[in-house]
Amino acid sequence: MNKLETYFSQIEDVKVIDSTIPYSKYVAIDLSATTLKLSKIELGNAKIFETFIENYLQENDSKVAFGGYNEVRSLYDEKSLFNTENRNIHLGIDFWTKAKTSVIAALDGIVHSLNFNSGLGNYGPTIILEHTFENQKFYSLYGHLSIACIENIEIGTLFKKGEKIASLGDSSVNGGYSPHLHFQIIKNIEDYFGDYPGVCNQKTLDYYLENCPDPNLLLKII
Repeated sequence: MNKLETYFSQIEDVKVIDSTIPYSKYVAIDLSATTLKLSKIELGNAKIFETFIENYLQENDSKVAFGGYNEVRSLYDEKSLFNTENRNIHLGIDFWTKAKTSVIAALDGIVHSLNFNSGLGNYGPTIILEHTFENQKFYSLYGHLSIACIENIEIGTLFKKGEKIASLGDSSVNGGYSPHLHFQIIKNIEDYFGDYPGVCNQKTLDYYLENCPDPNLLLKII
């Protein structure tokens, strides 16, 4: 483990979705390209996919379906944002649940940037927090939010660990997806502002896995 990963391992009780929902009400979901169930539904249709998620949660007596780090997905095949570069490997963890669900800060941090990343397949409203550990900066990205959350926030605003920073948007603003949070950790954000790649291709995978460590090291869901 490097220093940042060791730091993550020592932090307890970290959540990024409504703190009243216990991890016992979370269920893992596999959205990889080889999942048989996904081959039978129209992934590009947000309403159909939302029904799929709702049924999955009901079948598993759960409120949040999570997963996706380093997962090869066909979910992006029909979205030009990704297929021009053959990007299909997911770099964060997704939390699939209901629109308007509260999104909370994983750690103390200030707002580094925010943006409405519009277009099919994109993040929609996005907030990035900046964190400091032993004089080292790193970042957490929260994508697929509601529009209201970025209309009432300023760069430099401090959020404490566990404080609500936003709520989830629906498919009309979140890039055309079923409601969910994309949560990603970023070591070096370069010159990105309110945005950062959440999906990569095989050629760039090694770089992005090193720069975007598994968020579950911090969240400890399983």
